[in-house]
Amino acid sequence: MRALIAPLAAALALVCAPLHARADAYPKGPVTLVTPLAPGDAADTTARALGEELSRQLQVPVIVSNRPGAGGAIGVQAVIAAKKDGYTILFAQNGPLTIRRVLEPQSAGFDPLRDLTPLALSTRTPSILVVRKDAPFHDFRDFVAQAKKAPGSVRIGTAGAGSAGDVSVQLINSMTGADITSVPYKGAAPAVTDVLGGQVEGVVLGLGAVAAHLKAGTLRGIAISSPFPDLPAVPTLGKLGYKQELQGVWFGFFAPAGVPAEVTQALLAALEKTVKNPAIAARLLPLGIVQEWQPARALAAEITSEYEAVGDLTRKMQPRKP
Repeated sequence: MRALIAPLAAALALVCAPLHARADAYPKGPVTLVTPLAPGDAADTTARALGEELSRQLQVPVIVSNRPGAGGAIGVQAVIAAKKDGYTILFAQNGPLTIRRVLEPQSAGFDPLRDLTPLALSTRTPSILVVRKDAPFHDFRDFVAQAKKAPGSVRIGTAGAGSAGDVSVQLINSMTGADITSVPYKGAAPAVTDVLGGQVEGVVLGLGAVAAHLKAGTLRGIAISSPFPDLPAVPTLGKLGYKQELQGVWFGFFAPAGVPAEVTQALLAALEKTVKNPAIAARLLPLGIVQEWQPARALAAEITSEYEAVGDLTRKMQPRKP
């Protein structure tokens, strides 16, 4: 009898082992996707569209959690402090991860390559300087002339201190000698609300945040960081004869540092299918968001090169006036 029991027990162990492995496999429950963006704008829409598809790929709910504030640092820090189990991940733009660390290093307080695990770059959008349809600025040169004529009177909203828009305003001031005031908001949506309401003269935001208003004609673009097919009349600063372009925006996925390799591998497989889905690309392009899958190594390289480039750029800029 014992001779029969031993082989039977071994066979049962072999059968049950895969079931046990599947029971412990990632993910077993909902995943929280933290984004340091205010709800309601196109970047938030992008996070939710990608989150929906990621949910289908992982076969668990993916819950988008908006954590704006402090130039994106609140959302980033929330993920850094999260459990290292892959159930809290980050969808963030380059503002808090590269630019703000250069402009306000004392308040950023983290290194995305040390405190986070880069997973993949997902999307890009040009930055665009827009004004209301009835603004007195006919084009970018008129805009600069007015800013020079009445220093400090032209206020430009951005998605936050250290955002691509914030560094773009500094760049414009440096290249033109204008005195434009950068007004940081907790995300793009409130900045758009204020430019429409006349509280600021314009905004520099990712194209996705203002695409619907450009299409409706309530806002006008007067400069863009890179050409966009649907906006052929909006020039880049290079086309206008300047040496630098507005700072563009990219978005990527990150996990807390120290997440197990098997979790990272599962996330990467699901994210690649999510980001490369043609239906997602078709959904986002009308919002000014361009699909671009780049794996972890390329994302890390992008962070390093942009951090160095923005640092070099800001060292050449004129200091802000108090």
